[in-house]
Amino acid sequence: MMIYGMRAELADLGIEETKTTEAVQEAVNNTDGTLMVVVNSVCGCAAGGVRPGIAMALQNAQNAPGRSITVFAGADIDATETAREYFTGYMPSSPSIGLLKNGRLVEMFERRDLEGRPPQVIAQALITAFNTHCAKSDVAAS
Repeated sequence: MMIYGMRAELADLGIEETKTTEAVQEAVNNTDGTLMVVVNSVCGCAAGGVRPGIAMALQNAQNAPGRSITVFAGADIDATETAREYFTGYMPSSPSIGLLKNGRLVEMFERRDLEGRPPQVIAQALITAFNTHCAKSDVAAS
C-alpha cells in the first residue's frame, strides 16, 4: 500500500507514529526537552523534499530533538487535529513540522516553507532549528 511506504520512511528513521489523540498528547506531555512533530502527507513535496530532508537533518545534526513523532494527514485524522492544536497561530497545512519545547511551539515549518525546496535546503533549515532549540545547554537550562 502506498501510504505504508510513506509512513515507513519516517518510522525507519526512528520517528514514532502517533495514530491517536492520546498518543500525541502522551508524547507532548511526557517529552523532556524538544519534540519534533511531523505532519506527513501524500503530496509530492513531502515525498520529494520533506521526508528526505528530515532524514538528512537527523543524520547530520550535532543536536537533534530528544523525541520525534509523526501523524499522517488524511489518515490519522484525530491525531493530526490534536497535533495541529499545538501549532498555535498557524493554519493547518501538510506537510508541516513543528518543534515543541516542554509542550510549547518554538519553531514551525509550514507547507509554504517546505514546498518546492530540495531536501538539502530543508535539512539545513532543520539543522539550524535543532541547533537553536535542541542544544544540550538548552536542555540543562530548562
